[in-house]
Amino acid sequence: MKLTLGFSPCPNDTFIFDAMVNGKIDTKGIEFDFVMEDVETLNIWATEGKLDITKLSYNTFIHTVGNYALLHSGSALGVGVGPLLVAMKPYDAHEINNLRIAIPGAKTTANLLLTLAYPKATHKTEVIFSDIEAAVVNGLYDAGLIIHESRFTYQQKGLVKLLDLGDWWEQSTGAAIPLGGIVARRSLGADLCATVDSIIKESLQYSWQRYPALAPFVTANAQEMEEEVMRKHIQLYVNDYTADLGETGRNAINTLFAKAAEAGLLKEGMPASIFY
Repeated sequence: MKLTLGFSPCPNDTFIFDAMVNGKIDTKGIEFDFVMEDVETLNIWATEGKLDITKLSYNTFIHTVGNYALLHSGSALGVGVGPLLVAMKPYDAHEINNLRIAIPGAKTTANLLLTLAYPKATHKTEVIFSDIEAAVVNGLYDAGLIIHESRFTYQQKGLVKLLDLGDWWEQSTGAAIPLGGIVARRSLGADLCATVDSIIKESLQYSWQRYPALAPFVTANAQEMEEEVMRKHIQLYVNDYTADLGETGRNAINTLFAKAAEAGLLKEGMPASIFY
């Protein structure tokens, strides 16, 4: 059986999927026809139902939960790993609503968190996440909403932090931050979804057993990132929640859905469960 699979070239995703897409573990008769794209492209594809299994932002999952079910493995949740709003100079909190802000995509969880924190901050422009720092440095935007490895590099570019949206979320809700998840078509059925879930968990375990060594699949796709930055990236975004969401992780995701509903961002007609 062949299933289509989409994930990003970021180290956390390639670290998770390396073993299962490169023949290093038993995939139980499933061949994964995979593609790597930036998260916003994957989000758009998810709204189109393009792939059988895909990484997506939880913001997008809120709007595609009728077609896709969440797997228990592969998610990016955590504490202290949220998106940052940065600028070339400090701004007061009341000024944020009027700033021109570069965001990594309208469908990203980063943008959902910014919308929940500052619903009146509407002067937003979508920019590829890896280009946001430079766009702000060059004065194209007043501020930028950065994710992924930019957390580790923004200060080197002369940028200052205006708001850590992860801290804001944690202090507001007491929950971990749901950033991205792995979903599968509901039409695949619960048994096949459970099999894929188990393969992802085994693939992740394979990578951890060899860590801190990084597979060529990880390093070759990391956009010229230094290996130490790759490891920081993995340590932040690949954690116990990634192996299995558990009750705490599931509660965090339910909290995000509830907050989105309160803000009027959630579609009606939710399925009985967000899982398969």
